[in-house]
Amino acid sequence: MLRSQFEEDLEKLHNQFYAMGQEVLSQINRTVRAFVTHDRDLAKEVIEDDAEVNEYEVKLEKKSFEMIALQQPVSQDLRTVLTVLKAVSDLERMGDHAVSIAKAAIRMKGEQRIPAVEDEIKKMGRDVKNFVEAALDLYLNGSVDQAYEVAAMDEKINHYFDSIRELATEEIKKNPEAIVTGRDYFQVISFLERIGDYAKNICEWVVYFETGKIIEL
Repeated sequence: MLRSQFEEDLEKLHNQFYAMGQEVLSQINRTVRAFVTHDRDLAKEVIEDDAEVNEYEVKLEKKSFEMIALQQPVSQDLRTVLTVLKAVSDLERMGDHAVSIAKAAIRMKGEQRIPAVEDEIKKMGRDVKNFVEAALDLYLNGSVDQAYEVAAMDEKINHYFDSIRELATEEIKKNPEAIVTGRDYFQVISFLERIGDYAKNICEWVVYFETGKIIEL
């Protein structure tokens, strides 16, 4: 195997992965903004732009399989390509959840809102975006020690999920007419929580890449 060719292909793969990550980050950012500002046009943009995320996934998978087939990498080199494949799949799922939040934003047009809950969803969305950003940065530059630190951010996301669910439940008890709105809030925080889970997965793939071990952080 020509080492330089493999390294060149790997660099292209990492660059494409980074570009896909930036697109997904933008999707998360915009979908939360669309939801809390009730911006249907922005929500529609997020749904349309999902095609770009899916295209990245197809390109990256194709390139990874080509590298495995043509250059037959072993041990660490093979792990590198497999890590890209796994992380790409996690990014694509994050994109899908961003689309689901955008669809909720469109669906909620005209429904009764609960501002206190939306304020908290905004904070949760901001921290989810920061978590994904940290996971991507870790993937490109990080170490196993940092992987544990970044993965710990998931606890904060899970805490938001529990506290917002409680807050929304209390608000609906006070105002039963907001029950339909509550259903959408529960879905949105569930999608955000899952995006956090996928960010944690990326931290786990970094540990796999460095050590060859699959562990749960």
